[in-house]
Amino acid sequence: MTLRVALVQTRTPATQAAALAEIEPLIRQAASQGAELILTPEGSNLLQRSRAEIAKVLQPPETDPFVVAVRALATELKVWILIGSALVAKGEGKAANRAMLIASDGQVVQTYDKVHMFDVDLPSGERYRESSLYEPGEAARLAQTPWGLLGLTICYDMRFPHLYRALAKAGASIIAVPAAFTRPTGEAHWEVLLRARAIENGVFVLAPAQGGRHEDGRATWGHSIAIDPWGRVLAEIKGDEPGVVVVDLDLDAVAQTRQAIPSLANERAFAAPPEAAS
Repeated sequence: MTLRVALVQTRTPATQAAALAEIEPLIRQAASQGAELILTPEGSNLLQRSRAEIAKVLQPPETDPFVVAVRALATELKVWILIGSALVAKGEGKAANRAMLIASDGQVVQTYDKVHMFDVDLPSGERYRESSLYEPGEAARLAQTPWGLLGLTICYDMRFPHLYRALAKAGASIIAVPAAFTRPTGEAHWEVLLRARAIENGVFVLAPAQGGRHEDGRATWGHSIAIDPWGRVLAEIKGDEPGVVVVDLDLDAVAQTRQAIPSLANERAFAAPPEAAS
């Protein structure tokens, strides 16, 4: 079975309306090139570092104007769209960084709230505290699609290989990794981590990314990339400019790779090492 997918790379502004104006032409371009499944980056509906400013505009997913419009686009274009994530209100001052898979009839068939919060102090001096606003998810999520099971992850999740192992062992043949990767970490780690997750689990990895200098001052790495189960790069946007890359996935490659390197079947339980003496 072959699946044509599109990765959308964007530079999301600080409001939902501006974000939609940025991404809608790219989604339409992807559909015109025959993509059946279109994936967008993390924070597709808005990016805003100021907690005070983002609190003014966050909305529940049911009423978020970006989400509502993308659902209508999926119906109009008769395509499946993964909103890599939308930043949405949860009530009681809480928010979620939420992936949303939309079927070709506009229905949301699965959601996933980012489990691992990006709470870091980078050597460059950049400081991030995602947990100061967003409530982490508690569960891994698979989505049933016409092409098999799709595993949902977001950005920083890629540094936690046990999540990807769990998705692969539960049947995922494709794992999405939408991201807004920082430039220092992107340059050093982006491709190598994504290829590792694909190789370890014998899955396709699809990673649509934010790219460039955003309104809120952050700079993201771009380089949206599709990787096959053997770890080969199938397609990539080389740089951080907005755009679309379309690629055909031979889904039979998953079974072929897992037969050649049966690491999922060969895995064994083992006792953890004792803690080192203090």
